[in-house]
Amino acid sequence: MKALAFYEHGGIEKLQIVDLPKPAIGADDVLINVKATGLNHLDLFVREGLPGLKLPMPHILGSDGAGIVAQVGANVREVKVGQRVTINPGLSCGACEFCVAGEHSLCGEFKILGEHVSGAAAEFARVPAVNVLPIPDDYPFEPAAAAPLVFLTAWRALISRARVRAGEDVLVLGAGAGVATAAIQIAKRAGARVFVTSSSDEKLQKAKAIGADVLINYATQEWDKEVWKATNRRGVDVVFESVGAATWQKAIRSLRKGGRLVTIGATTGPNPPEEIRQIFWKQADILGSTMSNQREFREVMKLVLRGEFKPVIDVVLPLERAQEAHARLAKGEQFGKIVLTV
Repeated sequence: MKALAFYEHGGIEKLQIVDLPKPAIGADDVLINVKATGLNHLDLFVREGLPGLKLPMPHILGSDGAGIVAQVGANVREVKVGQRVTINPGLSCGACEFCVAGEHSLCGEFKILGEHVSGAAAEFARVPAVNVLPIPDDYPFEPAAAAPLVFLTAWRALISRARVRAGEDVLVLGAGAGVATAAIQIAKRAGARVFVTSSSDEKLQKAKAIGADVLINYATQEWDKEVWKATNRRGVDVVFESVGAATWQKAIRSLRKGGRLVTIGATTGPNPPEEIRQIFWKQADILGSTMSNQREFREVMKLVLRGEFKPVIDVVLPLERAQEAHARLAKGEQFGKIVLTV
């Protein structure tokens, strides 16, 4: 089968389209004939190499994917050959105390498709049957591949962890990121006033089109001061933080007293300078959030598949142009998700 893989960590030039054996499935797995795969910042990090992450080579990238079920394992009953499906990229053991409690992303053996195991950027991908979700016959594969990781991440962070309520102010940093486009829509649906930042006025206007209310260009404005002004020196109720070191201190300064910061990533680095006094004086809640459980995945994907949320797609490219796609994402040129067709 054709697959997007690398044989050693490094730059974009390490990506190759290679011919690899089709994955063998177990009794509880399904084999998906992948039609589209979504690109995430995680793909860049995995390609470059993450501390402590040891992978057998070659490694196939791709956390998000959608396609047609080509084969099912002996124990699989709910999923049928020929069904059109999308994938929950969070993999858990199903038997530990957290999985039994329904908190799959807290599982001690939690893994992410395309990061810890071979992913969906290939003609065929092996996935546990419990991780596939049927999609309607008229729902295109491209948005079905663009939605899962970013929507499940933003849904758990904002709804389950930060518990955003109607009337609150929510600040989403980096409006062009795929997860930010999901967070804007989710916060807006919850009844919040949504603040967004970007260095691009064009991206800010696109964010406005999907629900953002207050637009701040951080290239021309001190964005934390602009938040302070726009909230009458109160601060926002919630900050949705995925940027990390570059924004951490200003993010905390942007919070109201008793506000909540929920962090889901660190694209600019994991070790920011810290101002502990801001946290205890404001009595701020710092919340971590990773991926989602199966219930949250199905909750948010139900809304996606019936059109209440719309995955924002920047560009669709063939798998053979993956190096170009990685370069575009690394430069931050995209607004929303880049999708590769297989």
